[in-house]
Amino acid sequence: MAKVAFLGLGVMGYPMAGHLQAAGHEVTVYNRTTAKAEAWAAEHGGTHGVTPREAVAGCDFVMACVGNDDDLRSVVLGEDGAFAGMKPGAIFVDHTTVSAIVTRELADMGAEQGIAWVDAPVSGGQAGAENGQLAIMCGGEDAPFAAAAPVMDAYAKAIEHFGPVGSGQLTKMVNQVCIAGLVQAVSEGMFFAMKAGLDAKKVAKLVSQGAGGSWQLANRADTMVDNHFTHGFAVDWMRKDLGIALEQGKDMGLSLPVTALVDQFYAEVQQLGGGRWDTSSLIQRFRKMNGEDI
Repeated sequence: MAKVAFLGLGVMGYPMAGHLQAAGHEVTVYNRTTAKAEAWAAEHGGTHGVTPREAVAGCDFVMACVGNDDDLRSVVLGEDGAFAGMKPGAIFVDHTTVSAIVTRELADMGAEQGIAWVDAPVSGGQAGAENGQLAIMCGGEDAPFAAAAPVMDAYAKAIEHFGPVGSGQLTKMVNQVCIAGLVQAVSEGMFFAMKAGLDAKKVAKLVSQGAGGSWQLANRADTMVDNHFTHGFAVDWMRKDLGIALEQGKDMGLSLPVTALVDQFYAEVQQLGGGRWDTSSLIQRFRKMNGEDI
């Protein structure tokens, strides 16, 4: 079993760190709000550090799951950051969805101190984190990935290595691009079914068994129909992720028209006050356009 630090105890990080402790690893956590780290330690039996530097002292692996590029830099850099406290030979595993640019920047800085970097964004949402059933897409050198994979297995259902540092983040961009188009399609389909006078939940159950099936249809159609969006991955975070993907596409000379369109639809949902709604709330646009209550 390894000595592990986990930085960031949001809706994803809190249960992920718990799975590490339950698997027998020696876990120390850090959270910007210390009270949450104290609560985690009381619940799971691990320990907590007041700063990232304190939390990572002596650790073999440091996992992070924070908000965005700036949040990641804030827990990694500076005199109280993780790099200031990590020992040579330790491995930093970043589960945050960030740009490939910041990933490579921090990986290069870590390498100067003998610290290896694995970018390992996840998919599966809050439920996947709580149930230890996340899909993890990784970038980094072969040896650090091979060392980190058995540790990540505590909260994973699938782990795949896609190449050098940054490859995991690029794969996560593909994931978010695919989700955006799927959620929009399911929203259109469910609203169509309801306006046609069909039992939309019954329609979704049947369509899920055929070529139109998807995780989004199987897991979000019913809550779309019920007007329930207080679960899952928030619109604000989805827009952050789509912005990263669109910027990367621009740098690559690619046009991502569906992604750009859905990103703007999510901006409309934010204007409706739905920044913290689940991403399936795209259907609210249709309700609003048809004069329905939302």
